Amino acid sequence: MAYSTAGGVAERVQRGEAVDLVISAAPRIEQLQPHGKVVGGDRTIIAKVGVGAFVRKGTAKPDISSADAFKRSMLAARSIAYPDPAGGGASGIYVASLLERLGIAGEMKPKTRLLPPTEALYGSVARGDVEIGFNQISEILAQPTVDLAGPLPSAIQNYTQFAPGIVTGSNQAHAAKALVDFLSSPAAQAVLKAKGFE
Repeated sequence: MAYSTAGGVAERVQRGEAVDLVISAAPRIEQLQPHGKVVGGDRTIIAKVGVGAFVRKGTAKPDISSADAFKRSMLAARSIAYPDPAGGGASGIYVASLLERLGIAGEMKPKTRLLPPTEALYGSVARGDVEIGFNQISEILAQPTVDLAGPLPSAIQNYTQFAPGIVTGSNQAHAAKALVDFLSSPAAQAVLKAKGFE
């Protein structure tokens, strides 16, 4: 099993890396299908996850209860960080576009750090180098050194839907299908929900 950003996973399959099953953002799976990289057919959505903000453990949480409150909190923040959009991660791409849409990208640029969605991102907030970080809620909840400040408000929330793709030519297609069925089961869905997915 190997992990990467949605873009990174899709690129590995596109390059022909030997794999049986790929799980990525649904649009990435759809892009692989016309190239014959994944088997066609009905696309199952295993889970979806929204973008959240996080802060150093035990510190005050910014008001992000509405789009206006979010905008005010961003302008008041000392610094923010999110995954570098160049890495292909859905949350980084979305946060960058959201700041543009809200008309504050110019003001935010000098106090924004673009980091890989790894320990660098969470460590910068946990140490207090950065005030507010952003990533997918499931990723934030898995980090013991930071606190989830909350999800983005519904008016400006963005969900990434995750879908599986059985890789064309896999000699374990039956096992891959069984894993997809399991991940779609009520038991697996309950675990995913507890980990921040919907």
